Amino acid sequence: MRVVSGSAKGRPLKSVPGSGTRPTTDKVKEALFSMIGPYFEGGAALDLFAGTGGLGIEALSRGMESAVFVDMEPKSIDTIRANLKATSLESRAEVYRNEAGRALSAMEKRERSFDLVFLDPPYRLKHGDELMCSMAAKGLLQAEALVVLEHESSYAYPEHIPGFYRLRQAVYGETTISIYQYEAAGENVAENGEEDQDESAN
Repeated sequence: MRVVSGSAKGRPLKSVPGSGTRPTTDKVKEALFSMIGPYFEGGAALDLFAGTGGLGIEALSRGMESAVFVDMEPKSIDTIRANLKATSLESRAEVYRNEAGRALSAMEKRERSFDLVFLDPPYRLKHGDELMCSMAAKGLLQAEALVVLEHESSYAYPEHIPGFYRLRQAVYGETTISIYQYEAAGENVAENGEEDQDESAN
C-alpha cells in the first residue's frame, strides 16, 4: 500500500499485523478519490474503523486540513501512528482508540464537525446507515458533507438514508463504494443512481 497522490504521494504505508483488517486497495482508493475530489481545499475528515489509516491519510495528502482516526484495535492504532509519521502528516491528525458509537458521542461533546467521513466497518456489521443517522443527529456533519461507505457487494444499503442522498455507487469485485451526501437535494444530484462496474476487478 502507498499514498496515491498529493503531498505524500508514493510514501509506503504499513499494514496492520495479522489478518483482522481489510485495507482498501490502492486501485480502489484511487478510483474513490477521483469520485469525491480528487483534491481538497481544507476541511476536516473522519476515518472511522480506520484500520491502517490509509483513507484519512490519503485525504490529508490531497488537501484536507485535518483528520480524526478512530479504531478499536491497539495494533491498528499503532499502525496509524506509524503511517502518519512516515507521511509527515501527524501534526494534522488526531488518533483515538475507541468503539465507533462511543467515539461519535465523544466528538459530539467536543462539538466537532466534518466535511468528509470514511465508513469502512467490518463486513459482518451492517450498521453503516445507523452510524450515518447518528452522526447527523449529533451534529457531526457540515452541510453537504460526503460520507464514503465501503461494504461488501452482496449487501445493499438503501439509496435514501434519512438526511442523506446517494450520489454514486461503484462496484469493485467483492467491494462496493457507496457515496452519500448529507442533506443533498435530489434534483441537484446529476449522477444519482449511477452504478459503476469495474469489470477488471471481477
